[in-house]
Amino acid sequence: MATTLTGSCLCGGVHYRVCGEILRFYHCHCRRCRKATGTGHATNLMVRTDGVEWLAGASLLGRYRVPEAERFFNQFCTGCGTPLPRWMPDRGMAVVPAGSLDMDPPLQPGARIFWASRAPWSCEGDALPRFSEYPPP
Repeated sequence: MATTLTGSCLCGGVHYRVCGEILRFYHCHCRRCRKATGTGHATNLMVRTDGVEWLAGASLLGRYRVPEAERFFNQFCTGCGTPLPRWMPDRGMAVVPAGSLDMDPPLQPGARIFWASRAPWSCEGDALPRFSEYPPP
């Protein structure tokens, strides 16, 4: 299902649009996502790389790449620190932090991934499927 969503950062300096099919929608409990968000998990939508367009504030984007990571990096607003969409070109996808959306997506998260890395104090009170790492294709 194709959809159009808009998002922005906390200070309002960066605005973006997501167009296209939502390929995946997960809660990720990996250590890197927890560190990047400061929470028990990150909730991210995955869309095709060409589905994200910066509408304003692209010059405010900052990036931190974890040196030992194969593909993980964090993209954020340098004004307020809000996590923002980032690209995974080797997978042809963009990762969109659901909390930065200005509207609710048309579906709910479909799974909890990297459950084996979950912090023991993190939430667990739902019936979503849980995967130790990535779910099978």
